[in-house]
This record gives sequence, C-alpha cells and structure tokens, in this order.
Amino acid sequence: MSVDQIAAEALRLPEKERAGLASRLLRSLPPVAFDDDEGVAEALRRDAELGADPSQAMSLRDMDSHVQQRRKS
Repeated sequence: MSVDQIAAEALRLPEKERAGLASRLLRSLPPVAFDDDEGVAEALRRDAELGADPSQAMSLRDMDSHVQQRRKS
C-alpha cells in the first residue's frame, strides 16, 4: 500500500480515531526540540493524556466556540 493510499484510508476514520493515529505517528518520530524545553514537556504530557484517553479530544469547532466564549467573558 502506498503512503497516499494509507492517508486516504486514514482520512476516512472518525475524528477521534484520526487524532489517536496522529498521536501515535508523532510519538514514533525522533524529537525535534530539546527535551528540557518546558513547552515540549507540556506538549508531550498532553499528547500522552490524549493517547491514553482519546475521548478528551476536542473538535476544532468546539475549540473555536470555547475560545469565543472566553473572549466574551
């Protein structure tokens, strides 16, 4: 199977499953930044949380709505 075929199949998955797959693929890559960077550590922590419980994922629409509500406050 080619990368394009795999991508096409992956894009057919529900959003939460795509997020979990993306997380797994990113974890398989070597780190780009320094591990002692607090931002990287926080991103890795959040990625691990999402990987352990994909139900925590938020759609872009939900995130936009949340941000708009916070701006009104």
